[in-house]
Amino acid sequence: MSLIPSFFNGNGRRSNIFDPFSLDVWDPFKDFPFSSSSEASRETSALVNTRIDWKETPQAHVFKADLPGIKKEEVKVEVEDDKVLQIRGERNREVEEKNDTWHRVERSSGQFMRRFRLPENAKMDQIKASMENGVLTVTIPKEEVKKADVKSIEISG
Repeated sequence: MSLIPSFFNGNGRRSNIFDPFSLDVWDPFKDFPFSSSSEASRETSALVNTRIDWKETPQAHVFKADLPGIKKEEVKVEVEDDKVLQIRGERNREVEEKNDTWHRVERSSGQFMRRFRLPENAKMDQIKASMENGVLTVTIPKEEVKKADVKSIEISG
């Protein structure tokens, strides 16, 4: 007998009210039409969990996205309006067998999309993307910034 009470929720997954990492959190809005506890909210959790780093080097803007378990064919890198980088894709949910007993589901599934407005110095026609070991790298070269011609003006008087 366990000292910590546990319950089975409606979908057959075990949850624990004292487990701080449990995904089964009470939702006060669950009976409203815009319910946040719906299947759609779990599907969109991948959107929130897509982590992307953006660094600027002297030569380029470099984006790195952690996309474990996603094939490069499932990811799209696009440019909108010549200044907005869009990275999107989808992670599909595993097929559940009727005989399987799930103890925890933490990996997110669903669609994700991130958008970044790029600065004026980005060379939009030279974007390169690669994917290795679940990390997407998008490199956007920068235009050389011309130094302004400075002309000294002599002050009379």
